[in-house]
Amino acid sequence: MNSIKAKHHPSLAVSIIFLIIIIGIISFFMIGLEAAPHIPILIAIFILIGYGLWNKISYQSLQNAMSLGASSAMGAVFLFFIIGILISSWMISGTIPVLMVTGLSIISTTWFYAIVFAITGIIGISLGSSLTTTATVGVALMGMASAMDASLAITAGAIVSGAFFGDKMSPLSDTTNLASTIVGVDLFEHIKHISLTTIPAFMISFITFAILSPSKSYADNNIVQYQDALHATGLIHWSSWIPIIILIICTVFKLSAFLSLSISSVIASILAIAVNKFSLSDIPGIWFGGYTGNSNFEPVNELITRGGLESMFFTIALVLLALSFGGLLFVTGVLPTILEALQARLKRTRSIIASTAFTAIGVNAFIGEQYLSILLTGETFQQIYERAGLTRKALSRALEDAGTVINPLVPWSVCGVFIADVLGVSVLTYLPFAFFCLLSPVITILFGARTAKRQ
Repeated sequence: MNSIKAKHHPSLAVSIIFLIIIIGIISFFMIGLEAAPHIPILIAIFILIGYGLWNKISYQSLQNAMSLGASSAMGAVFLFFIIGILISSWMISGTIPVLMVTGLSIISTTWFYAIVFAITGIIGISLGSSLTTTATVGVALMGMASAMDASLAITAGAIVSGAFFGDKMSPLSDTTNLASTIVGVDLFEHIKHISLTTIPAFMISFITFAILSPSKSYADNNIVQYQDALHATGLIHWSSWIPIIILIICTVFKLSAFLSLSISSVIASILAIAVNKFSLSDIPGIWFGGYTGNSNFEPVNELITRGGLESMFFTIALVLLALSFGGLLFVTGVLPTILEALQARLKRTRSIIASTAFTAIGVNAFIGEQYLSILLTGETFQQIYERAGLTRKALSRALEDAGTVINPLVPWSVCGVFIADVLGVSVLTYLPFAFFCLLSPVITILFGARTAKRQ
């Protein structure tokens, strides 16, 4: 949004107070009234338009700022469309089901908490959704923990840690795509870069969960039910691995994320027709509305009923509204004034990264929304990173490390409320054991500076 010029220059005190008021209003609607985030952001847009008109900024300038803000999301919007198609295509080709079966096949080993963490990580990567992973396989794993008298708090912590590790590292994840697109970084380059902090956090978490795990091995009929039901769908075939192999090959040859995901989607759809007996006439409907599971086991139906363009509309609408809101923050001078003050104070690389992390954490805490923590923090710090000679990859990584994974640790956040409800364990109960989520921002603050400078 660097092209949006401020038409008003409020004082720093006015800018901070006004921003706090807007954040307070958004927080009230989202946390107090449990409204969808779209509505309070739209209300904030109305307030900013009123503020701009009061300060004699023309409506045309305000409208142009909203348009420029929203236009910066077009890359993400098209990528979200392709992700919706990819998920439904990978479902009907059996790619996602075969990844799930592979993950579930290792549950009978020892190191129960560590395996729970690894399985939810694998399934989280294959689905690209932490909440779907938690609400389906996570619930089954909680049932296992209860049956074997394992700690429900540690199990829930392992599920949340694995689900958000998968969400963070998956090319199908909306937050991963958002963090990369908002600062103009290629999706696969972003995933490669965040692995520098994510892999250490994963390894430390896995070892910790292994140490805490019960000593005996355990298998559960509930997991067997999941595996049998997934096989019974008739979607799984040796060819189900081909779409993910194609995606890896495209990544190795450094094709853009849009082309890589598109090619994999088309090949997956062709395999669904050739191998899994879907008709050509089925494909357009599945691409738009997603795949609907029809197994005899309802939890698996919930797990595989996914994808389609339609499933991305909620996220796309939120992104467009939030970036229009960001455009108004720029044209009214509220954000530029705060940025100038930050730029004067933030000189060292580590202090810039730490400020980015704490801002993302703060937005999660005050508003309870991970999309906004990524969007607002990304817009706030882009210019600061550029002037300090830091890479955009460093910013996108900090947004993921401190924005995406912190949301489930906030009791009143969207993810926190949802996870506590489906797992039956309060946020404050599992919070001390969500090791991956706790470690990610710490590692990025301590070690992120080493790989942040431009070469």
